[in-house]
Amino acid sequence: MNLRVECEARALVVVMLLAMTSYGVAQVERIDARARGTSTQSGKDFDVKLTINQFSTPADREALKTAFATGGHDALVKALSKMKGVGRISIPATTGVSIAYAVTIPTPTGRKVRFVTDRPLAIFEQRNMTRSQQYDLTAGEIDINEQDKSKSAGVLYPSVKVSLNKDGQVQFDLFQNPWQLVNIMDWTPKGK
Repeated sequence: MNLRVECEARALVVVMLLAMTSYGVAQVERIDARARGTSTQSGKDFDVKLTINQFSTPADREALKTAFATGGHDALVKALSKMKGVGRISIPATTGVSIAYAVTIPTPTGRKVRFVTDRPLAIFEQRNMTRSQQYDLTAGEIDINEQDKSKSAGVLYPSVKVSLNKDGQVQFDLFQNPWQLVNIMDWTPKGK
């Protein structure tokens, strides 16, 4: 074997190993849960997988606040769509969608993970110009109780629109009822 070819082959192996190592280290959070319908979706349920490779920065938060303050919901959706994905949310039989913004917040019993992303619109929504097109975000919150895992819970808002209430506070307007997140399994490596 030619020395140059051998060196190139070794370099390729090293690059591949570094790429695999950096991917393994980059994964910050993986959460599995069961989404249960409420009200009109009662009796329906499905698995949800949330993978967060990195959490959003304070600069990301400020960019979203500024976008919403200057242009409301539509500007917020546009800003989210331009953000580099920080993870993925998926349900069975789908590749899922990229999560644009995710944060973790310490709580007395553990932490909360909040996320929001722009929601891809289905073809029938676009073709039929349904009212659901206006609710083009997906958001959620998972409360991870590290003292008693059975008390971990969350909520998934599949179709939301952000607005201000009469007191000037940000609120989620829902197109349909939220889904309750139960049976939460947090696969975060210890020490993270």
